Amino acid sequence: MANSKRQLFQKRRLRVRNKLRKVNAGRARLSVHRSNKNISVQLIDDVQGVTLAAASTMEKDLAGKNTVEAAAKVGAAIAERAKKAGVEEAYFDRGGFLFHGRIKALADAAREGGLKI
Repeated sequence: MANSKRQLFQKRRLRVRNKLRKVNAGRARLSVHRSNKNISVQLIDDVQGVTLAAASTMEKDLAGKNTVEAAAKVGAAIAERAKKAGVEEAYFDRGGFLFHGRIKALADAAREGGLKI
């Protein structure tokens, strides 16, 4: 029986996250969520279970249409907030999303902002 899109997404998300956890133990996780209207990112410390920094297009200063340019602004903002939180390197958890378009723009902007991912 064929899997639904949601089930395939969940499998892909868990597969990506589990592979990354094995390789990057002890580092913070940069987790991305993309919807049709917004994009958001969190810097998470999985050992303590706390969010260190977050950014989203739902914030007033980052608001705009969900485009590649908006994703780049969010990436730059999370890099700046990560530096304030004392995090210099993290691993990029794209979830079940493919690494192109808005997700890639966010990651590239975070790298340019000084966050090592």
